Amino acid sequence: MPPRRSLVRTTAALLGLAAAFSLTACGTSADDTTDTVAATGSAKGGSGSKINLGPDQNRVTTPKVDSIAALVPEAIRKRGTLEIVGTTGTAPPLGFYATDDKTVIGVEPDIASLIANVLGLKPHYNTVDWANIFVGLDSGKYDAGLSNITVTEERKEKYDFATYRLDNLAFEAKKGADWKVSKPADVAGRTIGVGSGTNQEKLLVTWSEENVKKGLKPTDIKYYQNATDYYLALGSGRLDAYLGPNPTAAYHVASVGQTEIIGTYSGGGADVQGEIAATTKKENGLIKAVQEALNTVIKNGTYQKVLDRWGLANEAVSSSELNPKGLPKTNQ
Repeated sequence: MPPRRSLVRTTAALLGLAAAFSLTACGTSADDTTDTVAATGSAKGGSGSKINLGPDQNRVTTPKVDSIAALVPEAIRKRGTLEIVGTTGTAPPLGFYATDDKTVIGVEPDIASLIANVLGLKPHYNTVDWANIFVGLDSGKYDAGLSNITVTEERKEKYDFATYRLDNLAFEAKKGADWKVSKPADVAGRTIGVGSGTNQEKLLVTWSEENVKKGLKPTDIKYYQNATDYYLALGSGRLDAYLGPNPTAAYHVASVGQTEIIGTYSGGGADVQGEIAATTKKENGLIKAVQEALNTVIKNGTYQKVLDRWGLANEAVSSSELNPKGLPKTNQ
C-alpha cells in the first residue's frame, strides 16, 4: 500500500498546497470534515455544495436487482464481495482518503458501491498504484477496476468495459494565466506537467511532435506522480500548466481557488470522445452484470446523485455501453 496522506483540512491541505501557494486554504478549522465544490462540475460553478470528507460517508445506495445479480459468476456470488481496484487515494474527487486517513472516498468508490448494491454484493475497494490495477485484474485478484480508466482499442484486446463517465482532460494553470489551450500550437514552447504512462501524456507527446513538424518549438514535458509535487511546481512558476483528468482539476480549482482551468479536451483527442469505464478481465463473465447495474442506477437517478455530489454532472452518460469504440492505438 502507498503511504497515506492526512486529510484533516480542505483539499488544499490534502495536497500540501498551502506551502505551494503560501496561502491558507478555504476557511475551515482542523475539525471540519466537509469541503465545498462547485455543484455544476465546472470551475466556474454556482453556489456549490458541501462535500463530506469524513469516513462515515452515508453513500447513495440503491436496491438489489435479483435478475441482474443472477448474471454474476457463481464464484463471486458465493464469496459475497465485489473486489474493486482503484489507484492510490490522492486524487479528489476520483478517489482519496477521508479524514481517518484510511477510508477511500470519492466518485469512483461511490459508483462502485452502487454497482455492488444492484448485484447484491458487499463492495471492497482496494487501492494500488496504476500499473498494479491491470496486474491485479490479469491475475484475478480483483473483479473490476474503477479508476478513471479510459476505453482504448489496445486495452480492449485484454479487457472488457462498461462505460459510466465521459473522459475529459483539463489544462490547469496558476490563477491569472494570460493564455488558453484549445489546439496543439498553444502548448508549443510551454513547460507542461503530466503523469507518466497516461493517455494525457500520449496526447501531449503527439501535440509536441506535430508542432515540431510545423516548425514550432517542442513542449517541455515534465513528469509527476504526486499532486503535491506538480502543484508546488505550478505555484513556483516552474510549470506553465499541468494536463490531467478534468474531475481532479475542476475539484481542485473550485475548492482551493488558486489555479484555473485554461482549456479542456476530450481524452480521446479530436476524433474520439474518450469514455471512462468499469474494467474487467476479458470474458471473465462479469462485465454484462456490471453494465446492467450501471444502466439501472442511471435510470433510477442514484447515478446522477453521485455525480452531483462530487460536482461531475458535466461528465454524465445517458447509458452504459459495452465495449464501445475506444481511443485508437496510435493515440494511446
